[in-house]
Amino acid sequence: MLAESRAQRLSTTTYNFISFDRDASARNFTVLGDAGGLNGGALQITPDTINQVSYLINKSGRVMLSHPFKLYHPINNTHNLVASFNTTFDINIFRPKNTLPGEGLAFLIAPDLSLSSPPAGSFGGYLGLTNSSTDGNPSNKFVAVEFDTVKQSYDPDVDHVGLDINSVKSNLTASLSDIGIELSPVNPANYTVWIDYDGGSKRLSVYIANQSDPKPAKPVLSTDIDISKYVAQQSYFGFSASTGTDYELNCVLKWGLTVEVLPKDGGGLSGGKLAAVIVGAAVGVVMVVGLIVGGLLVMRRRWRSETNILGALKSLPGTPREFRYVDLKRATNNFDEKNKLGEGGFGIVYKGVLAKENAEVAVKQFSREKLKGKNDFLSELTIINRLRHKHLVRLVGWCHKNETLMLVYDYMPNGSLDTHLYGNNGKKPLEWDRRYTILAGVASALHYLHDEYDQKVVHRDLKASNVLLDSHFNARLGDFGLARALDNEKTSYMEDQGFAGTPGYIAPECFHTQKATRESDVFGFGVVILEVVCGQRPYGAFQGGFKYLSDWVWTLYREGRILDAVDKKLDGEFVAEDAERLLLLGLACSHPIAVERPKTQEIAQIIYRSVPPPAVPRIKPSFIWPMVESFCFDDNSFYSNTATTTATTTERTSSSNYA
Repeated sequence: MLAESRAQRLSTTTYNFISFDRDASARNFTVLGDAGGLNGGALQITPDTINQVSYLINKSGRVMLSHPFKLYHPINNTHNLVASFNTTFDINIFRPKNTLPGEGLAFLIAPDLSLSSPPAGSFGGYLGLTNSSTDGNPSNKFVAVEFDTVKQSYDPDVDHVGLDINSVKSNLTASLSDIGIELSPVNPANYTVWIDYDGGSKRLSVYIANQSDPKPAKPVLSTDIDISKYVAQQSYFGFSASTGTDYELNCVLKWGLTVEVLPKDGGGLSGGKLAAVIVGAAVGVVMVVGLIVGGLLVMRRRWRSETNILGALKSLPGTPREFRYVDLKRATNNFDEKNKLGEGGFGIVYKGVLAKENAEVAVKQFSREKLKGKNDFLSELTIINRLRHKHLVRLVGWCHKNETLMLVYDYMPNGSLDTHLYGNNGKKPLEWDRRYTILAGVASALHYLHDEYDQKVVHRDLKASNVLLDSHFNARLGDFGLARALDNEKTSYMEDQGFAGTPGYIAPECFHTQKATRESDVFGFGVVILEVVCGQRPYGAFQGGFKYLSDWVWTLYREGRILDAVDKKLDGEFVAEDAERLLLLGLACSHPIAVERPKTQEIAQIIYRSVPPPAVPRIKPSFIWPMVESFCFDDNSFYSNTATTTATTTERTSSSNYA
């Protein structure tokens, strides 16, 4: 069935490097050829010195992630299930003064590491990919996306991106000068690249922008390609680069990669079901729409009261998987209390194991009163199903049976962030690098919700217990039960029942306006930042008689000893400059006045060290009620008054996990 599509069956593996230390390099990367390896917190794909020119000329190198990935699963002699992946990385192609750049850098999918070293003579225009005798040979088994700084006879211009299949003579190119990008300018510049590959539609899209800019709406290069026809089944991801008689430093500053995990040969999904996936995907858009509409009509007869859900599903690009109640009941051992992961205002979350896929999932069972529960279910389903980001918990599917509503998510084996900050369960305190990486992931997710997705989405319940951690301790923002999508012309959301959220994380203006905004989300994130750095809950008994974490930190900042706020469980094992950066950012996000809080783009730039920490007043400002209008009526007309008020708010905190 199309409803049981690949996207709901397959889990993902994610790597996220916001910087590269030597230990991470040794554990995760293989350095080949003339690559400089790790230096200055970056991957150096060619030699990294500018002091010895002879050592820079005519060089080629590669740095590959040491972990192999299965990129396709054979169905029969003619069809493969192909893995989807997406990657984001920042690059700096540096040209020394008074030189011309040469030659370029490429994102690379290559075969076995023993075959992945750059071939002899692969310097210059060969980009460390091929040489004069191997170029174009199908046995190369590589696919690459090149970022070239030199025009060869087969290139469109100096600065361009190209899709290379077993050859440096690109199958498709796109000029970067058309969008105002010079890869190696005289004044150094960092660029962010996004490469998305959909294994179902076999579509590859490449985006590039200045590091400080969001992901463009339109790719610079996009094409159909079935990579299973060109690469090895077990392949490696990484980077390749070269220099020629002209030279440059080819640096990767940070890198994130998410790849679908395909079933092992002889296991996982059955051949018949996989074949159904492939055949269904090949039928075409008309057949897809017909099947979805037909399935929705059947569902409507089974659940007439849920016309809103059906209408929402009909409008989605792909119907999420519908689970049978009996399968989820079996997966959770009849919703055994021992499998309970968490409980919140919207329901209980259980750990489950899907027998057919042998996959761990989190099953969220809605428990609120009938009508409201269905509205919550509809809201969470229609929002999270459309969101695609590596730092958001992935929706697997849903279920409705006998007035029971459930959503199924990827299981996060390391639980929620709060359990690692406060849990008395013998867990080792989170290391500083992990804390920093977790906050960077949440910032990236929040920026996506606020500014990169096609609608503005306010989460409305951003707190430590809703930040979940995968097997590699990468952050995944979860629980979209309160989240709402805003129309493009709107900046806030308000419910008739009043403002919802978790005390301790609610911005002070929300108690007055009853509205959720992007600024109120930022306030919640500021609280989370302070929690992570300080290892303290948002409220409690703090030194000096303070009840609120932000008040205590602000006082330490005023006294010139803000680093005293850092979690004592770290035993001094932290980077002082980064700790101060995060504490100042946490205070800026927690500013009592909403308009003074930073936007998510600035937040991401600060965390990624692209811009300095924000300027924060030494004394915490007083909260000022937002300007509101009160309308006064007489017999024939009305007029309005505006007022502002200074007030102090009190908050308490509570927590839940997936729910």
